[in-house]
Amino acid sequence: MRIIITEHAHKRLRDFRQDKITTTDIICAARGIPGRIPTATRFRGFFAKSGRMFDIVAKDIENGRLVITIIGK
Repeated sequence: MRIIITEHAHKRLRDFRQDKITTTDIICAARGIPGRIPTATRFRGFFAKSGRMFDIVAKDIENGRLVITIIGK
């Protein structure tokens, strides 16, 4: 499945709260969500390789899975 990360999500990765969360971590988390996501939904409890916990907001579109934002813990 193709994972599309919005510009907003890329911008959030530069914030201190999302420090040490990489694009690879986001792609692995988004691919790990089973099923279809028809509306924007928050998924909680993912861990980056650095050990940092984060949530993602994602939804499925025609081209793949759209990651709208990332929320670091």
